Amino acid sequence: MSAIPDKPVLEGLEAKWGPRWEEAGTYAFPRERATRENVFSIDTPPPTASGSLHVGHVFSYTHTDTVARYQRMQGRAVFYPMGWDDNGLPTERRVQNYYGVRCDPSLPYVEGFVPPHEGGDGKSVKAADQQPISRRNFIELCERLTEEDEQQFEALWRTLGLSVDWKQSYRTIGAESLRASQLAFLRNVERGEAYQAQAPTLWDVTFRTAVAQAELEDRDQPSAYHTLAFHKSDGSGDILIDTTRPELLAACVALVAHPDDERYQPLFGTTVRTPLFDVEVPILAHHLAQQDKGTGIAMICTFGDVTDVVWWRELDLPNRAILGFDGRVISEAPDAITSDDGRAAYAEIAGKTVFSAKQIVVDALRASGELVGDIRKITHPVKFFEKGDKPLEIVSTRQWYIVNGARDEALRERLLAHGRELEWHPDFMRVRYENWVEGLSGDWLISRQRFFGVPIPVWYPLDDDANPVFEKPILPAEDQLPVDPSSDVPAGYSADQRGVAGGFQGEVDVMDTWATSSLTPQLAGGWERDSELFDLVYPFSLRPQGQDIIRTWLFSTLLRSELEGGRLPWQHAGISGWILDPDRKKMSKSKGNVVTPAGMLEQHGSDAVRYWAASAKLGTDAAFDPQNPTQIKIGRRLAIKLLNAAKFTLSFDDSGVGTVTEALDRAVLSGLAEVIDHATRAFEHYDHARALELTESYFWTFCDDYLELVKERAHNGSGQAQASAVTALRASLSVFVRLLAPFLPYATEEVWSWFGEGSVHQAAWPVASEVTTLAGDDADAALLGLVGEALVGIRGAKTAAKASQKTPVSLAVVQAPAADLARLESASADLAAVGRIAELRIEAAADGATGVSVADIQLAPVEA
Repeated sequence: MSAIPDKPVLEGLEAKWGPRWEEAGTYAFPRERATRENVFSIDTPPPTASGSLHVGHVFSYTHTDTVARYQRMQGRAVFYPMGWDDNGLPTERRVQNYYGVRCDPSLPYVEGFVPPHEGGDGKSVKAADQQPISRRNFIELCERLTEEDEQQFEALWRTLGLSVDWKQSYRTIGAESLRASQLAFLRNVERGEAYQAQAPTLWDVTFRTAVAQAELEDRDQPSAYHTLAFHKSDGSGDILIDTTRPELLAACVALVAHPDDERYQPLFGTTVRTPLFDVEVPILAHHLAQQDKGTGIAMICTFGDVTDVVWWRELDLPNRAILGFDGRVISEAPDAITSDDGRAAYAEIAGKTVFSAKQIVVDALRASGELVGDIRKITHPVKFFEKGDKPLEIVSTRQWYIVNGARDEALRERLLAHGRELEWHPDFMRVRYENWVEGLSGDWLISRQRFFGVPIPVWYPLDDDANPVFEKPILPAEDQLPVDPSSDVPAGYSADQRGVAGGFQGEVDVMDTWATSSLTPQLAGGWERDSELFDLVYPFSLRPQGQDIIRTWLFSTLLRSELEGGRLPWQHAGISGWILDPDRKKMSKSKGNVVTPAGMLEQHGSDAVRYWAASAKLGTDAAFDPQNPTQIKIGRRLAIKLLNAAKFTLSFDDSGVGTVTEALDRAVLSGLAEVIDHATRAFEHYDHARALELTESYFWTFCDDYLELVKERAHNGSGQAQASAVTALRASLSVFVRLLAPFLPYATEEVWSWFGEGSVHQAAWPVASEVTTLAGDDADAALLGLVGEALVGIRGAKTAAKASQKTPVSLAVVQAPAADLARLESASADLAAVGRIAELRIEAAADGATGVSVADIQLAPVEA
């Protein structure tokens, strides 16, 4: 036990207790006593190691930490790892800006490469000024920067007081993660769950990579409707269509209308010729055509949007794609454009961006008279990559996919059943999962045309003309993993056969970051690496995460677990809300409205910041104004009050501690027993905010009322009456410190060190019987509230008389309902002592009156 300081303060507690917890292994996973029945395992979100953490991370990770601490105090063997999500586009983007480089896989590796720019001055290097370097050099820089970021992240997490077992950490780009990710993929391939296909692909032209459905977001963009005249092939007139993408006219393969649209039913099966390019295309029927949109008939281009893809596939149409991977119109015109005028028109847009091509096509249509009427400006939602700056295009590429239930009804039903089986906190978040699963339109595209990621472990044999035979991929054996096909050689080949006829070529694409993050339970739990550990922790007890990644992280993890083992990866999902700025907008790095937490922690202290975060329920958004952090200040006040209340409580001689006999002492313990029961029930239902609210409310009642009422007896009393007060004070303090430990780990550990054994964070969570045994079954918990009312009345009367609270009172008359008189009498001595009342009368209030009031108070005359 440590000495109680003369003036307890919060400052310095993080530096004092953090190293002690680490040295003592306070939060280490107790594997030696762990059993499947007593383990509580947490599938902790691995933050993206790119840049800095923001206040939203503090918010949600604190929620998880309160649960971990509670479960640990309940005697559970808590498995609480921390991962780092290293790979993926955010890391590459940061490395490009930070070091002033970009990856060019055609360049050779440079030993000892020194980047041209070293970040840290807040400036980024423009893409045009970035130095091209080899893939290997680029990856080395990615690894260097992520390791630096991870060290900073860990330092902040430690300061915040996360009770993570830092020995149970992993990196999504580490060797063990590489092996597990590739192993899971190979098994997906072997079971027919992963496949490769040439297909229309959502494509980000800036990053030159494919994008999955889960990574999309709609953004409202300005656009315009253009009415174009398509000419009936029989020369009988024109058909008008409205389009926002006239630049794709050269890629038009059909017109489409709803089968029930009487305007176009006579035309189904006939053909028209496109304006400007003079290509014959059919008029077809499909139920997705909207009769009330535009003219009711649309052109199908390859590919303007995802609906075009559906029409193209279901109507078995040709592919006349005209956009390249850079978002520009390709140089070679589609074969269907045969006329000289049509080819000349195409030559005008070849090599142009979609923006420039649109203007050229519109001008040509206006000149030809095939643009009808005025251009009508609109605003409509356009699909973007969530991390991108330009609208997505759709290009035809060869990619790897994993089945996800979009086209497999049986798999979809199993995934929905798992969603119903999973315990959601709050429960309404389940609907978001179900809506996502039911709205899936295609399998999960997992390949990315990036560099820093888990390599897809595949090679392809080359035929006699050195063309890859994609239908016969070469897969490594499991004991060869991890592999990098861009540098490693498949079994049965030699390095000099790379890229030559009859030899092989390696896959250069990497896996989507979610294809690795979807395996976090496996990565953290030692899947196929430490079977004993995996059997202890899997399925995990809890998946905590944000609401915005239900469709990505939660769904993909559940999918991979279903494919690999046919079961849920966790029992519970705890979904945090968002942090909003003062204007009630979601905080995000892309919006530039985030607040970094380091300054908050330094200014207010970790316990105060944790209190703010823990005050919000799961699934509830919380606004945060760094200029007016009211909740943080309240949390700091609570932590300081705990230190001071503990110092006061422990200032009394405890030699006579043992039995509680006085009514007021028994009342405070009885009320505390109710708080224990309700707070425990709240935690069991993953309502940490309710547990904090109940504890905090009663703690302030304890400090404001009970400590004031009992301090005279504890200080100046004697015999059993004094011992009763000291016993109740110490018992209450022990309970409050443990109830508050999940929220205020530093202040509670400091207080516990003054009187308790070991760490409070390894102490047993309180149970009601601890205090009811002292209080007795017939203790009156409501008594403290009644006496508190009387105390408030006496204080108010003195204030009204403009007298100090220390002013003696010769007579005070307190009135209460008749049913409460005997109860108040039982605590009259403590009430008289704290009010400095010479004569205290407790009388029945008038019939019908409720509550306790002061009918009369007479201050003692001031001595000359």
